[in-house]
Amino acid sequence: MDFGLGLPISAPARLLDWARSAEAHRFDSLALLDRLTFDNPEPLITLAALAGATSRIRLQTEVLLGPLRQTALLAKQVATLDRMSGGRFVLGIGVGGRADDHDAAGTPLHRRGRALDEQLPALRRIWQGRPYAGATIGPRPVTATGPEILIGGFARPALRRIAEHADGFLCAAPLSWAGPLVETVHEEWAAAGRAGRPRLVCQINVAVGSAAVVEQANRAVADYYAFTGRAGWGAPMTDPAQIAETVEAYREFGADELVLYCYGEDPSQVGALAEIVRQPRAPASSG
Repeated sequence: MDFGLGLPISAPARLLDWARSAEAHRFDSLALLDRLTFDNPEPLITLAALAGATSRIRLQTEVLLGPLRQTALLAKQVATLDRMSGGRFVLGIGVGGRADDHDAAGTPLHRRGRALDEQLPALRRIWQGRPYAGATIGPRPVTATGPEILIGGFARPALRRIAEHADGFLCAAPLSWAGPLVETVHEEWAAAGRAGRPRLVCQINVAVGSAAVVEQANRAVADYYAFTGRAGWGAPMTDPAQIAETVEAYREFGADELVLYCYGEDPSQVGALAEIVRQPRAPASSG
């Protein structure tokens, strides 16, 4: 199982330190969420900067809100980032469920699913060098068909979209109710006649370190999820033993990658998390 780091959004200037440390500690990916009406860095611009500060680690959006962006420009931005990173970019994409984001972008919330259904095949056509609106749009990405696409979502149409347009599923649901979602993705994948199986990328929120680091992370998570009206929603795991147990649970679940989202700003968490996730697994009992 691969391990990624979901980057904190409250201190963009510190993300270069996070990226360099993540690569040094052998994490497999750096992930960044996307919102419009929130105090977070724009993910494509930020990941482009982090691409220049690293050489190996993957860079992925989790998830980019596709319908907020004009398709031809998005195709060009993604292909540029893919080329400049040497093919390390992964496009995690979804519709976005916050009305305020869509209001600010001037995109109709009720049409966001249809918009993404139109956008995804158009992105592939553009990346393959086929005309779009009568024009060819470059640059071409490193891979002829474009970067890997992962789709996040919970509703059946979103899960069907994975089989139709994507390479894998970004599962942001807790493990306790992720099973039926993954089952549905596999059903849709088989019904579409796709070979193999979709890549499964899961997520958990974490914070490790001093009391100040944990407190700052808890405040940031509470601020981000305040719109739910649910106290404690998304609260990060802070106990190293619990994090290690959860890592093993996701490994048994069959996740191809687990992304540890960090809302606390202190990059010293990278080393601590690397020790937790890379620690040797206890041998199975022989009974």
